[in-house]
Amino acid sequence: MIHHSAERDAGAVDEYLERELGLRVDALEAGREHSHSAGLPRIEVSPAQGKFLQLLAEITGARRVLEIGTLGGYSTSWLARGVGETGTVISCEFEPLHASVARENLQRAGLSERVEIKLGAAQGSLDSLLSKRVAPFDLIFIDADKRNNVAYLERAVKLSHPGTVLVLDNVVRSGAVLDDPARHGTQEADVRGIQESLRWLRDDPRVSATALQTVGVKGWDGFALARVL
Repeated sequence: MIHHSAERDAGAVDEYLERELGLRVDALEAGREHSHSAGLPRIEVSPAQGKFLQLLAEITGARRVLEIGTLGGYSTSWLARGVGETGTVISCEFEPLHASVARENLQRAGLSERVEIKLGAAQGSLDSLLSKRVAPFDLIFIDADKRNNVAYLERAVKLSHPGTVLVLDNVVRSGAVLDDPARHGTQEADVRGIQESLRWLRDDPRVSATALQTVGVKGWDGFALARVL
């Protein structure tokens, strides 16, 4: 039997795992600090989550990755490491400052040649990719405004092939998904968007999906993982 102390600091455990597994990459951490100094919100994935994305790309053999929501390019950098020198990451970002900082960070990390950042509303960027009939993506990471999750998922599936992996981030939000969205004020549309996207993953016959809760330096949250059939 395992005996538990009254309360453990999940953030401290995350930091312990980062140290023991050597998850921090100097060039990527410098980029993260640059993002913070530039005033970008501190909402990027953790090092452990970033390495998970890299491993997911490597395990699936992904060579074409689509990311919706670049921020400062931290998760983008991990994905770019995952696709290798011959791979490509296309990342969609709405905010010009975020895109500019991300480009600087990718350049610093030596990953800029693997990444194309598309500036503008993500739905428009995705529609443009569809109209150009680009080659399908192997892995798609969705981490943008939650109110538009379903719109992103719809387009993601159209940009996929059978076997494409979809990752939808922030689907728990400290348990807010259990609530009536109206209880969350300015976050109402985002909570509703998460709930609708989970139902979409359940009901759409083109995908098979699950979701997992996470806890750590990012608090209590989770992600949904799906495979395009």
